[in-house]
Amino acid sequence: MLNINKKLEGEKLTISLEGRLDTTTSPELETELHNSLDGVKELVFDFKDLAYISSAGLRVLLSAQKTMNKQGSMKICNVNSDIMEIFDVTGFVDILVIEQ
Repeated sequence: MLNINKKLEGEKLTISLEGRLDTTTSPELETELHNSLDGVKELVFDFKDLAYISSAGLRVLLSAQKTMNKQGSMKICNVNSDIMEIFDVTGFVDILVIEQ
């Protein structure tokens, strides 16, 4: 299960994820991003309550990063050690802006 909470402040969109971002839930986030990124210059993902991310979830993040490269910036904050390890192993630490 995944809960997606959005907060739009001007051109900054913060998306807080709670639960698991996996094959089952990643299409939900993908749809949410597709419908929400128009006019957004700064995208922030808050992973404080994200327990797990799969390769499907990583793919959604990569797609969001590509979109934001064209229109602004994207960063991920409050990453726990388990998810940070996944980012390390997959090389995503070199692709994404991650703030601890």
